[in-house]
Amino acid sequence: MLQVRNLHAYYGKSHVLQGVDLDVAEAEVVCIVGRNGAGRSTLLKALMGAVQAEGTATFAGQPLLGRQSFEIARMGLGYVPEDRAIFPTLSVEHNLSLGVPARLKRAPRWRLQDCWDAFPRLKERAGAPAGALSGGEQQMLTICRSLMGSPSLILIDEPTEGLSPQMVQRVSELLRLIASRGIAIVLVEQKLTIALEVSQRLYLMGHGRMVFEGTPQAFAERADLRREWLEV
Repeated sequence: MLQVRNLHAYYGKSHVLQGVDLDVAEAEVVCIVGRNGAGRSTLLKALMGAVQAEGTATFAGQPLLGRQSFEIARMGLGYVPEDRAIFPTLSVEHNLSLGVPARLKRAPRWRLQDCWDAFPRLKERAGAPAGALSGGEQQMLTICRSLMGSPSLILIDEPTEGLSPQMVQRVSELLRLIASRGIAIVLVEQKLTIALEVSQRLYLMGHGRMVFEGTPQAFAERADLRREWLEV
């Protein structure tokens, strides 16, 4: 479904991505772990056309690089940014409605009722301004808004950052629900327990490159990698 080869990206003179390779199959959950500054968020932004990149990236056989973000979204690639990017003065339901594409050529994978079912608290606050939600509620809103575009693959950047243990569990449950609907996920996640629980394959990123790729079980056995690339 998604294939990335030798991807490079820059911020000014800073060479952030230094030849990244990544593969994601249909309905697969892939997690990318690594220290802050390793380039994980930059990778997602590059795939969504938010950062200029060089190399090769294809989604469903179509090239991604050089396209604008709205074109990439229309292809069926969803994105949940780390900063959530809600519209705080608009209502919860209005935020969700903004995720619905004007023209959808494929059958919807996710509807408004699915959002209410997945997180009833959003339905209770449907008419409230999104800025009045807690951090965890805003995170659920952002994920659901992206799902309203009926993506076949969704890129999710640090969804549990700064959340309470209870909300971390709710996000983890939502990720499993998304996967059960046949939607592929690329998850950037700092909490290793979440990454190991929800992913089918795991990449470890360091200094702008992938330094490991394999199953969560294989990674769990590599204490040397965790010491070198994750532990402080």
